Amino acid sequence: MTKILILEQSKSMRNSLRERLDFENYSTEAVDSTEAAAELCNRIAFDVLIAGSGMKLPDRSIPTIIIDSRPTITSAVEAFKHGAIDYMTLPLDMNLLLTTLRSLPQEDSAERPEPAAAPSRHRHRRVENGTGKELVARMMHNRSERCNGPFVEVNCAAIPAELIESELFGHEKGSFTSAVRQRKGKFELADGGTLFMDEIGDMSLSAQAKVLRALQENKITRVGGDRDIPVDVRVVAATNKNIRKEIELGNFREDLYHRLSVIVIHVPPLRERKGDIKLLVDYFIDQICRQKRRSPISIDPKAMEELSAMSWTGNIRELHNVIERLTILCNDCITVDDVHAYCCE
Repeated sequence: MTKILILEQSKSMRNSLRERLDFENYSTEAVDSTEAAAELCNRIAFDVLIAGSGMKLPDRSIPTIIIDSRPTITSAVEAFKHGAIDYMTLPLDMNLLLTTLRSLPQEDSAERPEPAAAPSRHRHRRVENGTGKELVARMMHNRSERCNGPFVEVNCAAIPAELIESELFGHEKGSFTSAVRQRKGKFELADGGTLFMDEIGDMSLSAQAKVLRALQENKITRVGGDRDIPVDVRVVAATNKNIRKEIELGNFREDLYHRLSVIVIHVPPLRERKGDIKLLVDYFIDQICRQKRRSPISIDPKAMEELSAMSWTGNIRELHNVIERLTILCNDCITVDDVHAYCCE
């Protein structure tokens, strides 16, 4: 389990981050001072440090994500100069934070070195697939007759097994200890639109059975409820696992596989479709500029050539993070020197 240390003076921010990350099945500790953080680092081998801006870092060898409440170009540059793997601003986009966390290598805790044996600064090199399955799913939704309906996504690998059914199908008030109110699940929220279920190969067999029922009968039942709720949902499912192998091992229902695999789309890694890089770069620049509320910027052809020549082991996730970094740090045009300065090791 990934171990995260949160170093932030704001109590509400610490509690908010910890609550969400614990829900996403991360192991977290939260402190408000560098001294307390250093003491914890001496005892625990943290995988990631999330630090508020202005906080002195207790251990620069730990991959660090900076969250800045008053962002400036200077503070962003300083963050990356000191080895930050990502720089984010408030209000925090939790989806972007989770994307960065999921793109970190997963290590067996038994093999992880003790705190005294500091990990390499480049340990953050991305190894997850990140090939753009969500982008494909969104394109399918946007070009379908359901384009005016909702597009809802859920990462089945990021939700604890005991919560996945509540997340997908909702729950009634009082159905379990923390169910203080009724809640709609992803299937209900996606009614009339598309539900993108990422990493479906990590779903429990119990949840698989209920998903199969929902697909066959077009209805669901909330956890703790006894009423069938009709739903009209198109499901797009994705996985980086060999589902045939998972079926043989008894980890995935064959009947659900056949129900889902009406049309199978293989999404190759980015290095096998170099022609997509320019399209993705232009799209990400436009998207990020809008999100950051900054004027549009351009990219020099030589800089684009340099990006196209890179290996992109982290696929589209890595490309997105690099373009976000360049968009934050560069002026009106991304140059090849910018690419060398901020992207190449």
